[in-house]
Order: sequence, then structure tokens, then C-alpha cells
Amino acid sequence: MDQNQAAPTVAPPSIGLLGIEPLRALCEFVGSRFLNAQALPPGDGHPVVMFPGLASDRHALIPLRDCCESLGYVVYDWAQGFNTGPPPAYEPWLDGLAAHVGSIARRHGRRASVLGWSLGGIYAREVAKRVPQATRHVITLGSPFAGTGRENNVAWVYRLLAGEKPIVDEALAARLRSNPPVPTTSVYSRSDGVVAWQACLLDETEGEAENIEVDGSHIGLGWNAEVLRIVADRLSQPEGEWQRWGAEACDA
Repeated sequence: MDQNQAAPTVAPPSIGLLGIEPLRALCEFVGSRFLNAQALPPGDGHPVVMFPGLASDRHALIPLRDCCESLGYVVYDWAQGFNTGPPPAYEPWLDGLAAHVGSIARRHGRRASVLGWSLGGIYAREVAKRVPQATRHVITLGSPFAGTGRENNVAWVYRLLAGEKPIVDEALAARLRSNPPVPTTSVYSRSDGVVAWQACLLDETEGEAENIEVDGSHIGLGWNAEVLRIVADRLSQPEGEWQRWGAEACDA
């Protein structure tokens, strides 16, 4: 997509999809209990910083965190507690998030991967744009960075927490759509009941970027077994040797 082109108008997911989100997420959680973690590629110990979604905190990402730690990664929280949305003065606030990732990278002497669920993925992308020298890989789960704030079913939650509608002007929308200058993966589901899947698609022609579709709910993306496999695979890639998802199978 031309970054100067306005994002197309996309309707939020149906109320029916939204209504069955909790049940589907529960089924995904049960399914994740049967995941064979020993079959996942082991990690190399580099740091991973996780950003929670709107109206959640680090507890919402515990299954994903546990999976990553079991593979050998050192996982850090975003250190901001409950996610109520960005403050009005969001630029210095984003600078603070970037400084947090930068300090972790310096502590380990290697770049950190950043992973964000939903709104947290938008933060992760913007952080990577600020500190690409400290960022190894960006992974987003159901993050509507290519939208305008109208393509979701939780605008009322955002307004309740942040005191304003989640609408961004076109200049900001174009900025959010632009890819970070590091390997970037967007995981999305067409059956997402919270955000429109079209708003989660990045431009695959811009840099090292890919969209990966999964079958899942929005709430359950943090413990969906297919997502855990994808995250493990993407994080295990040697730094500087990024390949698109499925490339090895295609080359074989």
C-alpha cells in the first residue's frame, strides 16, 4: 500500500463473532495444553519485550511469556502496568517505551525482539521505529496498525479508559501503517471478533515484512497453539538471516 494513500474504510467484525470470542478463546486455551513444547525450536537467549493489549496488563500474556521462557528467551514486561491507551502527549510517552527497550538491549549486549498483542502491537512497531538499533524483530498479534480506529468493537472501552474516541487523523494513520526498519511479522485472524483483520495487514513489499494468518479469536491469540508455534519459529531465526514464514519449506 502507498503510505500516502488513505486507509480504506473497513467495517468492524460482526456482533456474532464478537459474542463468541470468550468461548472460542477458552477452546484455544484448552487446545494449547496439548501443544508439544519440545517440538518447538529452542531460543538463543536474546531478550523479548512484551506489550499487552488495551484494558489488560502482563497477566494477559502469561501463557505466551511462559512459552518463550521455556524456550530459553529472557522475557520482559513493558513496565507500564495496565494498558489504558496512549496519553494525549503520546510522543514523549513512546520515547519512554523505546528507552525501556534500549536499556534492555544494552543490558544484554544484544538486540531485543518486541512482541505486542492488539494495541500493544502498535506500541511495539512504533518503538522499533525509534530504536531500530536495539530491536531485532517485531511480532504483532491482531494489531490494527493499518486502520483508523473505526475498525474495531471496543471503541467504547478505549473511550472509557482514555476519555476520547480511538480515531486518528490521516497523517498519523499513514505513519502507523509504515513498517519498522527491522524484520516485522503481523499475525492476524479473519475470524477475529474484536478488530477487522484487514486493519492488521502490513505492506509485504516494504522491507522484511510478512503477514501470517491463523484460525483464532482475538482474545485467545496469546495462547493459541498455532500462534505459539509461529512466535517460536520467528524468534528462533538467527539475527541477520530473516526468512519469510514457510520459505524453508518452499525451498526444500
